[in-house]
Amino acid sequence: MEKSDKIRKFLIATHGTFAAGVKSSLDLIIGAIENVFLIQAYINADIAVDTQINEVLDQVSDTDELVVFCDILGGSITNQILQHALKPNVHVISGFNLPLLIEVLMSDTDTPVEEVIASALNNAKEQMTYVNKLLTAQKEDQDD
Repeated sequence: MEKSDKIRKFLIATHGTFAAGVKSSLDLIIGAIENVFLIQAYINADIAVDTQINEVLDQVSDTDELVVFCDILGGSITNQILQHALKPNVHVISGFNLPLLIEVLMSDTDTPVEEVIASALNNAKEQMTYVNKLLTAQKEDQDD
């Protein structure tokens, strides 16, 4: 079976410098990953978000896949991404966390991206826990 020329690319698009902070954490935890683009919206009034989005989309061919991670569902960044990037090869995730990014970025590109995203979303949701409540419940179990 011949290997596809498809490349999975990633965009982290956030308000302010959050994207750069996330990328810094990713680099520390999993190492540098190729084909990761950042949009740090509204930190430079001279650079329009639409311009930044178009610069990324210009680097994504029709045979590539682009997975976009946005910070806020219904936020201006997500809304602008949707206006420019609703193509069959573009997949937008909003409200991401670091475990979700790690799982998607490290996934096997032979696994369909839809499956990767669905699994990563389920796993990432489990990472969000009120730890104090968890510890209290564990302590109560030990006390019984």
